[in-house]
Amino acid sequence: MPLTQAESVIKNIIREIGQECAASGEVVSETLIAFMVKAVVLDPSNGFNIDRTLMKSDVQKLVKLCVTRLLDSKNPSLDTIKMQVYFDMNYTSREDFLEEHHRVLESRLSSVSREITDNRARAREELESLYRKIVSYVLLRSGLGSPTDIKIVREATAALQSVFPQAELGTFLTLSKKDKERQLKELTMIVTGIRLFNRNCGKGGEGIDDLPAILHEAIPATTQYIDSQLQIAQDLLYRYTAILEKVTKNPLLGKELQQYMIKEALYNMRQYEIFLQIILSDILTCAQEVEMMMKQLAAQLEQLKLTVKSKTAVPTSQVFPIFMALANLWTSFQDETVLISILSNLTTHLEPFLGAHDILFPEKVMQDLLDDVTVKTDASRIQEQMDYKVRASDFKKLEWLFPETTANFDKLLIQYRGFCGYTFATTDGLLLPGNPTIGILKYKEKYYTFSTRDAAYSFAENPENYIDLIKEKAKKNAELIQLLELHQQFETLIPCSQMRDVDKHYVKPITKCESGTQTDTHILQPTIVQSYEWNEWELRRKAIKLANLRQKITHSVQTDLSHMRRENCSQVYPAKDANTQTMRQDGTQVPRPQIYLAGLRGGPSKVTHEVKVDLTRAVDET
Repeated sequence: MPLTQAESVIKNIIREIGQECAASGEVVSETLIAFMVKAVVLDPSNGFNIDRTLMKSDVQKLVKLCVTRLLDSKNPSLDTIKMQVYFDMNYTSREDFLEEHHRVLESRLSSVSREITDNRARAREELESLYRKIVSYVLLRSGLGSPTDIKIVREATAALQSVFPQAELGTFLTLSKKDKERQLKELTMIVTGIRLFNRNCGKGGEGIDDLPAILHEAIPATTQYIDSQLQIAQDLLYRYTAILEKVTKNPLLGKELQQYMIKEALYNMRQYEIFLQIILSDILTCAQEVEMMMKQLAAQLEQLKLTVKSKTAVPTSQVFPIFMALANLWTSFQDETVLISILSNLTTHLEPFLGAHDILFPEKVMQDLLDDVTVKTDASRIQEQMDYKVRASDFKKLEWLFPETTANFDKLLIQYRGFCGYTFATTDGLLLPGNPTIGILKYKEKYYTFSTRDAAYSFAENPENYIDLIKEKAKKNAELIQLLELHQQFETLIPCSQMRDVDKHYVKPITKCESGTQTDTHILQPTIVQSYEWNEWELRRKAIKLANLRQKITHSVQTDLSHMRRENCSQVYPAKDANTQTMRQDGTQVPRPQIYLAGLRGGPSKVTHEVKVDLTRAVDET
């Protein structure tokens, strides 16, 4: 089937599924439907063959299966997929967010900037209107107050007039567009710095929020909330893990508990834990940045106070750089405020995807399942196996990495997001954290951790077998593809956020390297005197030369114009952009001459009467 036709079929399937879900009262995004379609097709129990064209019956079956799974509100697996899709569509890394945030601000200000740079004001009223637009631009770009508040406008106008009086508009209008845009940005930064300094001195700052104080309160509150949610999630997933461990030892119990979907609930809570850890890591980075910026802000304000202290006039070369530094710091504070707000909202919007836990596992049911079960934390599991390390000498053809002998050990990209692949493959999908300290297996340039030494030894005997088992299990539970980071094995299900990082180069560990040493040829500095001469006649020749030089006279010449010669300075204008227009070819259509002569053959008379008839059309008729 051609690619365009296949895309059309998929779009029709997605549209039909969305319509059926909407008819049942469930609004589902196209992204979620597309993920569900691929998940249903991958599941071998559904009997779809991706290598052949789908028949009409296959399409109907696919639509029915997708709609059934999308409308199952009590399925933790569906909640996990919804959570993954939502997080993938709404989360970006810190660098990408700041870049996109600044791009959006620039696009919103482009129309205001264009009105200023394209202005050709001449009259007094037009110049005053242009100056007001510049003030509005400064306020909008700095984000320090509304341009409709008269008090804020007056304060910003006063600050702008101190560095850019209205009389300089004429010079501003003569600049090129790029120079105008650059000067507008510089004026914004300087005015922002002036207003921040005045606010610190208690002389202004109308409409300026105390962002450092806001962040000082918001970051600990957000961190505390995420920590509490993370603790709740971990307590719950530790219980699920303990129950599943009990099930692995008693297969009959597994059939009884199959209806509770404990495994799917564990995947849901593990995914929630991972997302919370990602958000918490970003917030901790924000906290470090804010702490550093607060110190820089205090230092810049103190330096500015010392510079302008008891002085009626201060050189602009001293204060303008500090004003601009203050503006840059405040912009960073604004970025951190927006980022904290978005991360906090993202955390809040993840909670609705956990609703199935209270329905499936009330406290009474959970207590019955935990009867005679010891609940262990991830940390306690790792601590129990610290002394049972892999012996690398037991495997001659495999390479094992240990923290004592491997640089960048903590930066290794571990497969399956750090979970034990052997335990997951040999049990019914149990997720146990791997313990890197007992040894990391390097197999085909990939790194694997294991919960115990026995698991590591068993996996190392036949890695390909267990890798294939994990892949097959992931086909049955599509949420595992993102949870265990199996995107390379299922390229059609790579999330959008990770498509941007396909070419990202991870830090590789330094396990072995070639080195060499070389002894210097001359360890000590040479003591050879290059001017030494052993020949006495050569010494005599040099002495005669010096004696002759003593009798020589040096002459210098000066003229009337050069005797007062001094250093001179000249000033030139910097290069500027210029435009030239080259010759172009053009053409016009002129009337073709049409002139006829009559009477050349003669006539009855001997005299020839020649008649010249001009039938050429006029120029305006062509």
